[in-house]
Amino acid sequence: MRRLLSSLLVLAVVAAVALVAAEPAGAIPAFARRYGLSCSVCHAPFPRLNAYGAAFAARGFRMPDPEAEPPEATRETGDEKLLLPATLPLAVRVEAHGAYREQADAEADFESPWLFKLLSGGPIAPKISYYAYFIVEQGEVTGLEDAYLHFQRVFGSGVDVLFGQFQVSDPLFKRELRLERSDYEIYRVRVGAARANLTYDRGLMLFATVPGEIETVLEIVNGNGIPEGTFDNDSNKNLALRLAREFGPVRIGLFGYLGEEEDETGLLADEIVYFGPDLTISPGGKWELNLQYLERSDDDPFFLGPGAPEVETRGGFAELHVFPQGKQGDWTISALYNRVDSDDPAAVRDDASLTLGYLAARNVRVLAEVGQDLELDETRASLGVVAAF
Repeated sequence: MRRLLSSLLVLAVVAAVALVAAEPAGAIPAFARRYGLSCSVCHAPFPRLNAYGAAFAARGFRMPDPEAEPPEATRETGDEKLLLPATLPLAVRVEAHGAYREQADAEADFESPWLFKLLSGGPIAPKISYYAYFIVEQGEVTGLEDAYLHFQRVFGSGVDVLFGQFQVSDPLFKRELRLERSDYEIYRVRVGAARANLTYDRGLMLFATVPGEIETVLEIVNGNGIPEGTFDNDSNKNLALRLAREFGPVRIGLFGYLGEEEDETGLLADEIVYFGPDLTISPGGKWELNLQYLERSDDDPFFLGPGAPEVETRGGFAELHVFPQGKQGDWTISALYNRVDSDDPAAVRDDASLTLGYLAARNVRVLAEVGQDLELDETRASLGVVAAF
């Protein structure tokens, strides 16, 4: 009883702080400041991008009409080959939560700050942009996560290139823009001792729309994530290909990934293959359904050598968003179910969550979530605030 009361007290205090802090918030992030627009032009609701916001990012954070670019945003130097921003665009994202988790050392916990991001991005030349953020997560300095240069229409073609650090899963569903605290586990899970998954990696991303209105993304990455103190640990480069096509309110996608990762000795290697479809159904402004399924095959993820058993991993997630007042409304309800089955017991996931979001200000969301880890039989709950300015 005492633990339960202390947990309820933590959640109540965070709720009060979140609601009070949300009322006077009026600051808006860097791109909104640049153009003097509301966050709602690109987000519905924050941090989720709408179609206009996704197109804005795909243009290298530029408006569709060059005449809409504010002249005061760049410094006049008299050099026509220099596009110098007048100020360094910066934005901040902060998350703070009060949480309850069964079986934890501290069942009731103030998780604040859970996340702190310092973001920057924008055009630096007529066809070149950049984006990067520095992150402190769960009380520890993580460092740079997204950090890339974006080259548009390279050599006059219809192909754009990202060069740097990004998430392999970004062309599928963007983890950083989800409305839940719970994550997309099929992207995060690692198998055996192999480092490769579908989160952060370093390399190239090439994207274009080919005949037939097929969105095509090719990724060439190191394949070992972003380990500290090194870049790649072998000469192998992994390839990923995503194809997608919209049919009215339905988007159908297909993803494949092929790579090889060596162990520290360089004598043993694991061949990794991902393959699977994804689907989005968004018939109007009231709801959206996202489905992802992937199968992963590793021929030696524990680096045991000849005769090692192949390890199969398969799973995905189902995500339903409900917008009672429409996508620009204040309230959102999100349900997320993750399921990952694997021959590696450490990679198994079975998790469900229900999230209620309230847009207290255009750039401040109050978030209440309950979840159940069905694999560990553990209940969790949290109440917090996500803000950007």
